[in-house]
Amino acid sequence: MTKRHFILLGFILFKFLIHCFLISPEYDLHRDEYLHLDQAGHLAWGYLSVPPVTSWISYLIQILGGTVFWVKFFPVLFGALTIVVVWKATERLHGNLFALILSATCVLFSTLLRVNILYQPNSLDILCWTTFYLIVILYFQTEKSKWLYIASLVFSVGFLNKYNIIFLVIGLLPAILFTPYRKVFIKKEFYLTLIIAFLLVLPNLFWQYKNNFPVFHHLKELTDTQLVNIERLGFLKSQILIVAGSLFVVVPAFYAVLFYKPFAKYKTFFWSLVFTLIIFLYFKAKAYYAMGLYPIYISFGSVFLGNIITNNWKKYLQPILISIPVLFFICTFNMIYPIKSPAYFVKNAATYQKYGMLRWEDGKEHLLQQDFADMLGWKELAVMIDSIYAELPNSEHTLLLCDNYGQAGAINYYATNKQVIAHSFSADYINWFRFDKDIVDVVLVKVAAYDRDKEKTGETPYFDAVYLAGQRINPYAREDTISIYVLKGARVDIKEIIKDQIKSSF
Repeated sequence: MTKRHFILLGFILFKFLIHCFLISPEYDLHRDEYLHLDQAGHLAWGYLSVPPVTSWISYLIQILGGTVFWVKFFPVLFGALTIVVVWKATERLHGNLFALILSATCVLFSTLLRVNILYQPNSLDILCWTTFYLIVILYFQTEKSKWLYIASLVFSVGFLNKYNIIFLVIGLLPAILFTPYRKVFIKKEFYLTLIIAFLLVLPNLFWQYKNNFPVFHHLKELTDTQLVNIERLGFLKSQILIVAGSLFVVVPAFYAVLFYKPFAKYKTFFWSLVFTLIIFLYFKAKAYYAMGLYPIYISFGSVFLGNIITNNWKKYLQPILISIPVLFFICTFNMIYPIKSPAYFVKNAATYQKYGMLRWEDGKEHLLQQDFADMLGWKELAVMIDSIYAELPNSEHTLLLCDNYGQAGAINYYATNKQVIAHSFSADYINWFRFDKDIVDVVLVKVAAYDRDKEKTGETPYFDAVYLAGQRINPYAREDTISIYVLKGARVDIKEIIKDQIKSSF
């Protein structure tokens, strides 16, 4: 093993080590993580929320025991592999040892650390974007058709993980027209790779077709409830924050791919960035959708800086440049990672508000960062459900119905009573109702803030008894108060009511 390999291995090991300290034990899993984990029990070629790859990873997590360790392992693994890909890209661009260390340091201490603390499709999405761009570099260097075929495989994995990678292609293809590599469009191999990619993603496309393309419904709902609150200028400002710790590398990279002679064949990367950002701006995308753009620029910028620093300045500038992303991480450590208690963050809310960190997807300011609030109160809820179920004589014939997927997923993950299976009309849970047993009792889990009918007058005529069994109150959680009602002795066929509700939802 060479010196370079030892250094790369050190970065990978440190990546896994540092993630042991980025989340305080006071926090539970994130609401999205529960949904993804529940998909392991409902394998399919598609879901209302995401394509199928996440469910495959969740199934593997389930086989490995389903513990928090394995839930957190895979996003960190994808982050470590992103470092490897950037390292390889830097090598292919003929970067020296300083460039390799600088690029790996910038990626290691970038906002990718924040993304990798959550089990969501985003970590693999960024890895796929970075790998695809590396393959483009390799194709430009060799013009061998094998890289086109490999690119189709990477795109397919990325597509089946998160549809976001479509924007990479939409931005890249017209950018190639600005370069001599536009001759790829007359190669038969190019169109063969398109066919291969289409065949690989076809099962998911067929699932979308069979289910009336729920992805469009999801996008419309996203646009109406979240993207409508995004300002385009705010999106651009967020891009600067995303690369803040490595801005001194990324900005020179923009110059280098346009004007630096050794990078003359890589002008495509500048135009690809421009076109992709324009598309994201047009659709008012969330800032993190564009995160996959930047790791490859860290490779370009690191090689460029490594080549232009003269021998007289190396011993001064190189340590300084390598230390910048590390210092940026240290300065922001207490701000962007859930390492402090919720009470600490609320007490210092003014500081975070100043940097726009308390603005949620609803466009409003809150006391706690949204992701942090989404990681609180779930275990407490599951414990209460376990306790309530222990007092129900008909627990085997009880329907547990939740307001949203976060509640349902968290209960399914943490509840110890095997009779507890949470359902919801939210997200993918609407397709997972079980009707194999008669329903005698119903447990309703409601967000108190929106539960206007406290007496449950709408449900009372259909049950012998209706009562409030308990409330989970956590002032720091996104759902600060959750009410749990028990509806005992159904007088009607609850299964038919549920089926009608499912039909009306579509």
